[in-house]
Amino acid sequence: MYRQNAFDREGTFLKGSLHCHSTRSDGQDAPEDVIRTYYEHGYQFMALTDHNIFSRMTRTDHPITMLSGIERDMTILGFRKDRPLCVHIVGIGDPAAPEGPAHDEVIPNYGSYEDCSSAQGMIDEMHSWGLKTFYCHPEWSGTTYEDYRCLKGNFGVEVWNTGNVIENGLDTGTAHCWDQALDEGRRVWGVAVDDGHSMKVHCHGWVMVKAENSAPEILKALEEGSFYASCGPEIYDFCFRDGRAYVDCSDAVSVSFHTLRMPLRKTAGEHVTHAECDVYDGIHYVRAVVTDAQGRCAWTNPIFLR
Repeated sequence: MYRQNAFDREGTFLKGSLHCHSTRSDGQDAPEDVIRTYYEHGYQFMALTDHNIFSRMTRTDHPITMLSGIERDMTILGFRKDRPLCVHIVGIGDPAAPEGPAHDEVIPNYGSYEDCSSAQGMIDEMHSWGLKTFYCHPEWSGTTYEDYRCLKGNFGVEVWNTGNVIENGLDTGTAHCWDQALDEGRRVWGVAVDDGHSMKVHCHGWVMVKAENSAPEILKALEEGSFYASCGPEIYDFCFRDGRAYVDCSDAVSVSFHTLRMPLRKTAGEHVTHAECDVYDGIHYVRAVVTDAQGRCAWTNPIFLR
């Protein structure tokens, strides 16, 4: 039997926000108000990831675990030259770690370049600060997987970005790009985030991480893929045995199974809480998407089969 990492260990799930903004950059609400809002919505951990300014906050007025964070950006020549718009990378880390910038230190825009490949230097610099990085809003950035496949070292890619869903109808589940990476054997995980710049955008997309509630353990679990992403449904188990994939979940209207090179079956109904699917020999990996009656989704990370 193969069981996805998030369901293959003891412990409880922690709800977390990995990408949000405040008045420290271009958000509309003060950091303390943003933190309070997430705490009141049941989040156990979060990172403030304001644009080009480092957050190393360790104490708040609420018992919520803080990660250090920043969103960095690099400009590309843009659509007028048949190029993407930009590359944005979020970095999160342990605020108690000795590496990296100071709290509130401003890190300038990385610059303007011909294509995505130059962002590798920005990512490498963030890794030297002890941060874990993930790729932001591929659709909003005007990028395809072919554009950013050259970038190495990101543990994840956004498959849901609330801000862009609300404002642009984009990044509602950028699964095809994710599937291309998985089909190449890259261990890259799907994350759901808010990217909120105002209160109406906060608390609609999150990750559920199986870890002890401390910054080092949360970061380790994220890197290992011991989490699932959601904007509503809960997932209780995801495993593979004897040629079939299985999902147990909260009340849903469908559970669909996915891999890049072969269509897999979907289970649909009024109250779906369990689903199974045959997985053919030779498939690299399988993942699942749970959809509830309100159209909200949850995404498992993949089980790699070879």
